[in-house]
Amino acid sequence: MDRPWVVAHRGSSSEVAEHTARAYEKAIEQGADAVECDVRLTRDGHLVCVHDPTLSRTSDGRGRVSERTLGELQNLDFSGWRTELPEAADDLIADAPVEALPVLAFDDLLDLVVSAPRPLRLFVETKHPTRFGGLVEEQVVASLAQHGLHGLHEPADPLRSPITVMSFATTAVRRVHSLAPNLPTVQLYATVPPLRRDGTLPRGIDIVGVDMDVLRRHPAYVRRVHRQGNRCYVWTVDDPADVELALVLGVEGIITNRPAMVRDLIEAA
Repeated sequence: MDRPWVVAHRGSSSEVAEHTARAYEKAIEQGADAVECDVRLTRDGHLVCVHDPTLSRTSDGRGRVSERTLGELQNLDFSGWRTELPEAADDLIADAPVEALPVLAFDDLLDLVVSAPRPLRLFVETKHPTRFGGLVEEQVVASLAQHGLHGLHEPADPLRSPITVMSFATTAVRRVHSLAPNLPTVQLYATVPPLRRDGTLPRGIDIVGVDMDVLRRHPAYVRRVHRQGNRCYVWTVDDPADVELALVLGVEGIITNRPAMVRDLIEAA
């Protein structure tokens, strides 16, 4: 495909509480090519879609995700999404949503992806560091296999595979490649290390995902990535000017909280 994929970051998370089933359903309705999630392990070994290590920003709970069981998390309300904590309790009351939304287990998200009315890709980010170490990647690969989403293509082909696994931790990316060499993997960078500014990536990885600020400051980086035969995805792209820049630079994937807006801008370009 000539245009970049529109990847809904934690679902259509500018409109609906992030990482909830409702956010992903909205993204599908809005025509996203792919949806993205972060996964963490609960105390009893279940994968859940939660970005932060703690619960306070995205739910009415407190404490660490890794110290709660899935059952305990299911008793919390994850509809209170906000980009940052309010300064006063009155703000919490004023912004309180009407409908409670539960935590989304990774297996339930996979069910949603498999049953989508059209082909849908899933980008999975494993969060590190974690006290569970490599168990996170092992559980991800096992869940994908249970849903028939593992072992579909050999070797890894990002254009054909419905699943892509990402991490900021190179050890985690390599772990996924070792467990499932057919799965495309992405090395994430908030800032590109000096050694990698020429567009190269760690051995065995051929896709990079970078912060939009990298492209604003160093637009030539995308060209260097492509010269090395690698692909480039960018996050999190919510401003029309950034969408335009990403299109001009030729990235292959745009990860956004506003999939409807990005899709409209791409179609109008």
